[in-house]
Amino acid sequence: MSSMNANAASDRLAADFVAFSVQAGVLRFGEFKTKAGRLSPYFFNSGLFDDGAKLGRLAEFYARRLLASGIEFDMLFGPAYKGITLAAASAVELARLGRSVPFCHNRKEAKDHGEGGLMVGAPLKGRVVVIDDVITDGASKRESVELIRAAGAEPVAVLIAMDRMERGGRDDNLSARSAVEDFEREFGMPVLSIANLSDLMQYLRSNDDPDLAAHFARVAAYRERYGV
Repeated sequence: MSSMNANAASDRLAADFVAFSVQAGVLRFGEFKTKAGRLSPYFFNSGLFDDGAKLGRLAEFYARRLLASGIEFDMLFGPAYKGITLAAASAVELARLGRSVPFCHNRKEAKDHGEGGLMVGAPLKGRVVVIDDVITDGASKRESVELIRAAGAEPVAVLIAMDRMERGGRDDNLSARSAVEDFEREFGMPVLSIANLSDLMQYLRSNDDPDLAAHFARVAAYRERYGV
């Protein structure tokens, strides 16, 4: 596939994902307080991919984005807790597409009975992709990278659903980079996303539904203030 065709397919995938997330009620508009205490005009809650049909469709997007990236990988890792379901569902979809790979996840607390330890699933080895929903402050992904490296495996990428493209810090001292950019800079590996804030704005800008299109100005103003 040529570079132009690959970019077009990537844009289409992102546009389809944003539309799916809105239709599923996972991507909502209004006024929401973020972890940083900001009032955001939109909110992405992956916990609302809460039935088999929605989760299966979500897994399609994760698998297609990962395969299209061209990144070489041997297994998936899902950080507790949301990443567990996402990594498992993505592994099922990859197998359906003809690429069966092992996966594992961590526990929040180590077990002192049974098999014990922090890890559940296949042994961590080879090139590992971390699967999660978003990066807020990057803490759980940093922990994931440390766990993977401690096991002697190589973390090669993080794959998330939505990149808010938002700077961290206080309003009077905003970071020059987003949490995603900080993570990439710190660990020297790419953070892939199925879609990002630019894709969301394009969806709103071009939408025929006036109720949805009406949210564009507020989202644009929020990005102007906090975005990268």
